[in-house]
Amino acid sequence: MSFLSPDSAFMRSLSTIVDAIVITVMMAISSIPIITIGAAASAGHDAIRRSLIGQGHLVRNYWRAFRGNFVKATILWLFFAGVLLLEVYALFFLTASPMLIPKFAVAIIWVIGFEWVWAFQARFDNTVGRTLINAYVVGVSHIGATVVMVAIDAAYVAIVIGSWKYMPGGLFLLGLLGYGMLILLHTPFIEKVFRPYVSRHDGPEDSGSALAAERDSQVSPS
Repeated sequence: MSFLSPDSAFMRSLSTIVDAIVITVMMAISSIPIITIGAAASAGHDAIRRSLIGQGHLVRNYWRAFRGNFVKATILWLFFAGVLLLEVYALFFLTASPMLIPKFAVAIIWVIGFEWVWAFQARFDNTVGRTLINAYVVGVSHIGATVVMVAIDAAYVAIVIGSWKYMPGGLFLLGLLGYGMLILLHTPFIEKVFRPYVSRHDGPEDSGSALAAERDSQVSPS
C-alpha cells in the first residue's frame, strides 16, 4: 500500500493532525469573547473524539457541541476562571511564606479539575455540580492518567518556550497545533478511563450511574 493512499497510516496521521489544527483554529475563534472558553473546550473534546472514531463531520460536530454545551460549560468556566484570578492575585499580592502551601494546593486542585471537566461536560449529560464532582473524583482516582495529561501539557509549554528562545519560526506551527493537539493526545487516556463507566451505563442495571447518561449523537442535553 502506498504511503499516499487514503488508508495508509501516514495519510490517516496527517488527516488527524489537520483535524487538530482545524479544532485549534475554531476554538481560538469561538474563545474570543473569553466567557465562551468553557464551551469551546468542551466542543473541542467532543469533536476530536468523534473525529477519531470517524463519526460525523468535524466542523459540524464542533459547532453542534458548542451550542449544546454552552450554558453548563460557561458556568463551569466562570468557576475555573474565578479561582484562577484569585490564584493569580494571591501569587502576586499574598507573598507571605504561610500562604505558599495553600497557593500550591489550590493550583494542583485547579489543574486536576481543568484537565478532566471539559471531557466530562462533552461526554456526559449531568448537572454542573455533578460534572465538577465527577471530574475531581476521576481525576484523583485515576491520578496516573491525570499526571500523564499534565506532563503532555507541560512538555508542550516547554517546547513553546524553547522555540521562542531558540527557533522563533516554529511558533506559528506550534500555535496552529495548540490546544487541539493537546486534546488529541489526551483523548486516548480519557477514553481508557471513561470506558468502564460508559460500558456500565450500557447495562440495564445502571440507569442511576453516577456519571449519568452519555450524550446522544446530537450532543444535545436531555
